[in-house]
Amino acid sequence: MELLNNQALMQGAWATVSCEQWTSDLQSICGSFNPKTMERGNAVTGAARRIDVCGMEFAHVSNDLDRVHRDWDDIRRDANEHLFLIMQLEGSCGLEHVGQQAILDVGDCILVDSTRPTTFHFGGNFSNHLSLHLPRQLMYSDGQMDFEIARKLEAYDPMAMMLRALVAKIMSTAEADGTSANLRHLMFNATRQAFVSRGDVIASLNDSAARRLQMVDMLIDRHLTESDLCAKWLATRIGVSIRTLQQDFQGLGVTCTTVIRDKRLRLVREKIEHIKDRKGARTIAEVAYSAGFNDISYFNRSFKDLFDCAPTDLLKPAPPTAQ
Repeated sequence: MELLNNQALMQGAWATVSCEQWTSDLQSICGSFNPKTMERGNAVTGAARRIDVCGMEFAHVSNDLDRVHRDWDDIRRDANEHLFLIMQLEGSCGLEHVGQQAILDVGDCILVDSTRPTTFHFGGNFSNHLSLHLPRQLMYSDGQMDFEIARKLEAYDPMAMMLRALVAKIMSTAEADGTSANLRHLMFNATRQAFVSRGDVIASLNDSAARRLQMVDMLIDRHLTESDLCAKWLATRIGVSIRTLQQDFQGLGVTCTTVIRDKRLRLVREKIEHIKDRKGARTIAEVAYSAGFNDISYFNRSFKDLFDCAPTDLLKPAPPTAQ
């Protein structure tokens, strides 16, 4: 089973839409990304559409733009955090992410972090790719291995071939199918394994503020559910004073404590979304405790402040759609 043979993803003759419409469609699926057209006009050949299948969310994105960019302001505006597993279907594109550059050709795969600035370069040439949205905190908190962002897998790499085959299987499996939950779990683990770290990433970082924050973010993701995680623990781990670490976060307009709390809240939300239809699943309090919270009243207040709803609201059935 090969994803690159899926004719539904490669239409041959693509429609032309306004850049405003294309942008609105992309942002409704992927969050805040900003396109730049070529000087030839305001039209885009291609589409940005959401595909929900097997309980997983995909973005099918095609265009002939100059580039698409996401910066720190865009990241702050988005409440959700994902890892985007991108698979190039047609054409090629350049990618700048976490200080690395890559050219994606047909069949290549790469993992992109939504919490880091990213630029896709197209130069007016047609590109078509599929992006699987993986819950970021679940990917980090439920795994026992370190994996790398922004490392490209060539099309012929066995790991890339495995990922494409898994996605092809997922796209042909209904969510009601009894194997769908196992396929989702397998997809998470296969992605971690495909991009498993080839060395100690933290040890390779220097001591600039940007690099320190990158190091701290890795540590938070790795140890998010541990009760000892706090600003003091992080400062000690990376070898700086707590004042230096606080100043680094002040440059982003946030505190270290807030970042840890909000990441834990997003993890809880993702876990609740995954358990709400399961019989005998853990309670919300149990999920909150497992994510590192030890005060349920504080957790409930913080959850409502961030998401403008109570945790229990996520368990309510969706209202019927109007006819």
